[in-house]
Amino acid sequence: MAIATVEGAAGRPLAGPAGRLGTAPLAGFALAAAAALVLALRAPAGLAVLGLAAFGVLHNVLELRYVAGRFAAVLAGPLLRLLLVLVTGIVCCRLVPPALVPHPVAQGAEIVLAYGLLAAACWSGLRRRPLLLAGSGVVLAVASAASMAFPAYHFVVLAHLHNVVPLLFLWEWSRRLVRGRAAFLALQCGWVLLVPGLLLAGVLDRWLAPGAAWTGWTARLAAAYTPPGWLTPGVGLRFLAVFAFLQSMHYVVWVWFLPRYAPDATGAFERRLPALRGGRAWLLGAVAGALLAVLFAADYAQGRMLYAALASYHAYLEFPVLLMLVLGLGAGPAAAVEHPQSGLERTSAHPRERDREENA
Repeated sequence: MAIATVEGAAGRPLAGPAGRLGTAPLAGFALAAAAALVLALRAPAGLAVLGLAAFGVLHNVLELRYVAGRFAAVLAGPLLRLLLVLVTGIVCCRLVPPALVPHPVAQGAEIVLAYGLLAAACWSGLRRRPLLLAGSGVVLAVASAASMAFPAYHFVVLAHLHNVVPLLFLWEWSRRLVRGRAAFLALQCGWVLLVPGLLLAGVLDRWLAPGAAWTGWTARLAAAYTPPGWLTPGVGLRFLAVFAFLQSMHYVVWVWFLPRYAPDATGAFERRLPALRGGRAWLLGAVAGALLAVLFAADYAQGRMLYAALASYHAYLEFPVLLMLVLGLGAGPAAAVEHPQSGLERTSAHPRERDREENA
């Protein structure tokens, strides 16, 4: 019987026989979630800011590497070129000085371009299925009208949604698991859905940073992540804690888990872009992150604006990919493909695919 296993650079198995994931990654997620929750409760503003300075740029690079490698069939050709043009337009909207273009106008243009990304993905995947294409067009039209009517709410939702989408990537990745998938997904749903739900419901308020922590700095951060109509010191701290917690776990996924446990995506990216082979992607992220951290220390507002603009590429490109996955148009069955450093044969991780291969 074929073994659905993937090895890292040192040759250590990352997924056990029959597509099982060991206890180490599950324990790693649990410990990371516990530590992130404690920090998010006691120092949500510090965790949000320091986490961004330390891992923001690095996770951008590693996420783009994973998405470009794993979903090369989606992010290719004319669609990729169109998506890059639209995202570059969003970057310009975020960088344009308010003296040239008023902030509300720039935000409106960003919203239009963002829905343009989704429309392009729908057209690319559904142009031969006119009923679904028409239905998706209606949904996008209604959603875009709501976003244009309430732009402040749109960007709050976008900030939190970006931290939640790793669940869908992990869900797709977990298809390679034959055993232990239910436990893995339960753990992911726990930190993505259950913990934020408890925070927002006020169940953990007794451990949340006290009212004295509602300084001008914290209030400004909370305003960016709290629906405007709900912004009070108590509720604002809850939303800030949710953002800080999910952002930290977001980094755990992109900086630790997927680089280690999805070497097939890394291999596919390196074949597509050899210039960033090996540790060069890590080096690029580390150097750019260090430079941005210096800018953060010198002028946080300018550093945050520059980061938000450049981060548009990884944040917005993931949405068309996820939409294509939801529509059933993304990558094929997950597979442990040959990794350049492992020398393993290609082995399907889905049991039906593996059975077909064995019977061939």
